[in-house]
Amino acid sequence: MTSPTHANGFAAHFDGDLQDDLRLALALADAADAAAMTRFDAADLDVQLKADSSHVTEADLATERAIRAILEAERPEDGVFGEEFGVTGSTGPLERQWIIDPIDGTANYLKGIPMWTVLIALSIDGVPRVGVASQPALGRRWWAASGLGAWTNTPDGPPKRLAVSGVDSVGESSASFQSISQWDETGHLDQLVRLSRAVWRDRGYGDTWPYMLLAEGRLEFVAEFGVKEYDVAALVPIITEAGGRFTSFEGTDSIAERSSLATNGILHQDFLDLLHGAAGAGA
Repeated sequence: MTSPTHANGFAAHFDGDLQDDLRLALALADAADAAAMTRFDAADLDVQLKADSSHVTEADLATERAIRAILEAERPEDGVFGEEFGVTGSTGPLERQWIIDPIDGTANYLKGIPMWTVLIALSIDGVPRVGVASQPALGRRWWAASGLGAWTNTPDGPPKRLAVSGVDSVGESSASFQSISQWDETGHLDQLVRLSRAVWRDRGYGDTWPYMLLAEGRLEFVAEFGVKEYDVAALVPIITEAGGRFTSFEGTDSIAERSSLATNGILHQDFLDLLHGAAGAGA
């Protein structure tokens, strides 16, 4: 399992050319979207429980297999870390590793709710450098690579470059908090209440989508707990290339701490201070 933490953080400069890797990531998303949509909302969808009591469907497995088959052919020297089939190949902290969640939001998928996402990332030297988040049931996709900007598709038009908002006051910000039970179970309910009282608007928009809303400049804060590397790796380059900041809940540049906190960047420290009790936070 990778532990993407870099001494210089997620904003560390990258000198390499990621054009080919980004093109491959988008091709992987095309194949994954096709595989996942084949069984979406099927009445006879096979659903099983994993050891951790989470659900896995035949579509999760088929979609990850489709991604891995292409990577085996196109990038045989790269490592792969996927939700359903674990780690294969290179796993060193200074090596290339594709991090994939074939269907982020399986609970939605198996209920026929279209709010689920294919997540594909490439980590280099421990830092997620390429990310694609694709929601084929809604016809939406977001992608980014270090130095190449963050982008989304538009109906019948060219891709649109993403940019976070310029909101510079917590009191004027919009926040997405995932779920009340998640914050309660991890002992952060008081902090969630404090957050809800400090911001202009708070809602629980779901899994990947609120991060993309943040990258589009529509939200200023997203945080959740219990996330694995494959849940958030693809989000890092999209948010950072859009001008935002992504850390763990504690404020470190890591996707291995089972928590996430993403903001428009301007307010990142203000939110950390608010959530961790610094005097004067949220002013």
